[in-house]
Amino acid sequence: MNVSKNALRINSNDNVAVALCSIAKNIKITIDSDKIISREDIPIKHKIALIDFKKDMPIYMYGVLVGKATQPIQKGGLLTTENVIHLTEKVIEKKGDSPWKAPDITKWKEKTFMGYHRKDGQVGTDNIWLFFPLVFCENRNIQTLKTIFEKEFDPPKKDPNQQLLSDLINGKEQHSSQSNNDDVKTKTPLDNIKVRFITHQGGCGGTRQDAKALARLLAGYVNNPNVAGATVLSLGCQHLEVKMFNEALGEINSGFEKPILMFDQQNSGTTEKFIGKIISDSYKAIKNANSIIRQPAPLSKLTIGLECGGSDGFSGITANPTLGRVSDLMAALGGKTILSEFPELCGVEQEIANRCKTDALANKFLSLMNRYEGTAKSVGSGFDMNPSPGNIKDGLITDAIKSAGAAKKSGNSTINDILDYTEYVKEDGVSLLCTPGNDVESTTAMAGSGANIILFTTGLGTPTGNPITPVIKVSSNTSLAEKMPDIIDFNCGSMITENHDIETLGDLLLEQIIKIASGTELTKATELKQHDFIPWKRGVSL
Repeated sequence: MNVSKNALRINSNDNVAVALCSIAKNIKITIDSDKIISREDIPIKHKIALIDFKKDMPIYMYGVLVGKATQPIQKGGLLTTENVIHLTEKVIEKKGDSPWKAPDITKWKEKTFMGYHRKDGQVGTDNIWLFFPLVFCENRNIQTLKTIFEKEFDPPKKDPNQQLLSDLINGKEQHSSQSNNDDVKTKTPLDNIKVRFITHQGGCGGTRQDAKALARLLAGYVNNPNVAGATVLSLGCQHLEVKMFNEALGEINSGFEKPILMFDQQNSGTTEKFIGKIISDSYKAIKNANSIIRQPAPLSKLTIGLECGGSDGFSGITANPTLGRVSDLMAALGGKTILSEFPELCGVEQEIANRCKTDALANKFLSLMNRYEGTAKSVGSGFDMNPSPGNIKDGLITDAIKSAGAAKKSGNSTINDILDYTEYVKEDGVSLLCTPGNDVESTTAMAGSGANIILFTTGLGTPTGNPITPVIKVSSNTSLAEKMPDIIDFNCGSMITENHDIETLGDLLLEQIIKIASGTELTKATELKQHDFIPWKRGVSL
């Protein structure tokens, strides 16, 4: 990277730079031997032309093709959606290998986290009893159970906004937003187990393929090491039959041994009797699961999901490369990381293919990418429509620009496996998982593929969490961390404001991962009870 005080060229082959601050018109910018005068106001995080672009000239960023000019752009001019469109190189095969030098892991080799050891060798960062339905018809019963169990296991704190509404209804003009300091969470007798609840809109009424995909996803959740066991509700007549779920579980783990309690409403009489039986049986199983305690585990037992959402023009410079540092450390330690969001790999296919361990893996990746984009184009969409209005407003004006930065989350190590949606992670190092770029659909999928921690970078802010896997929110810029301290766990903006390097931030982030994996700290999403779960129906979702 080459940095001036107000702009940065990420790769020596780039013909654009990123504004590190808002640059007014007629300001001098010096990068290498280039002397540039800004031709107009350049907003922070947006891109400035380092050459005079003619129409149809290619635009390079992160060293890869990310677009082309649709009209002339003066050197020092602003790149916008009006003068740039998405463009990437066509990739049809793996071309050689990408060399990778493993980082020094001396300081991490003997490090451990305190986790929950499962019989199959996996280690959880949490100990959760999970309630979920096989079909949406059981959502109301799940919600009833949630209300009953949470009153005992996780009683709600007093919400200052509840008092605010009460004051407004009663005509009071002033209200203190401070929460009651006397509000102390009640400690339950079963303090080594948590109860969590999932609802969804699937299981029947769609295609059999949808039902099977949902079965595999739910089976992955039960197999995730953070889950101690599960209570599963079935209506009895749905597409996603109990048999289908059990078959999916056996495909993921033929030696599965966790307790699963299955309840069929159509064989149970009244709803009251049905709920009563579920509560009695589940409590006994939850009490047994409470006896499982944390024990030391090597860092190689971590499986870390790598996610971004609400990205900005700094995400690919600060936060995503920091996750890349963590991913490279995990690869060297024998741990696992999962990179998802296939629409956000559009434009870096060649780099990804070259990193694949074998030609067969590269071909599987390219086949999944082509099939996915083909499905999107068949309904009048495409990967080039992936950037959201928020992304564009903050400088990510083409999908390729967004993708080139998003791919940095996986570092530079060899990609050892390619997973289609709902396939469970099995290889050490980096695995790619086919998911949409949609934040919740992607995090939902990674937890279902075995992630016991998820790192989630954001430049604009998002509260996204997960019911079974802690989600660590990583800010790309300091202003976001200061503005939304209730959702941000770690700030990478200091790379710009305080000149911290990627290695230092990556090491600090891994230290925080260990604390959260050990249960000594909670993520902000966990504290907010942000338990998001959205399965991906294999239609078009970017």
